[in-house]
Amino acid sequence: MAESFSTTHRFFDNKNYPRGFSRHGDFTIKEAQILERQGHAFNDLDSGKREPTTEEEKLFVAVCRGEREPQTESEKIWSKYITRIRRPKRFHTLSGGKPQVDSMEDFSDADE
Repeated sequence: MAESFSTTHRFFDNKNYPRGFSRHGDFTIKEAQILERQGHAFNDLDSGKREPTTEEEKLFVAVCRGEREPQTESEKIWSKYITRIRRPKRFHTLSGGKPQVDSMEDFSDADE
């Protein structure tokens, strides 16, 4: 019987996690290890580059397509990863208040 999510390559996302999954703070050490070990298989199954060979992989693909909620550890970790890379980046500002907007009415009153 084939083992689920088998791959020979380690998975890294240098674009979104240039220092690694475990050093970024989004994932626990265990989750980061699973992503590194099985992430290529997760990605290939999600993108359709690889056909599922086991029942667990078939259920995983159903989660990727939105046909069911994630239930297994692998499904939850991949869903968490996909959610993190698709979220909008947070924008931080140094000022605490709203931006000041000058209106034309203020200038027209000064000319009179």
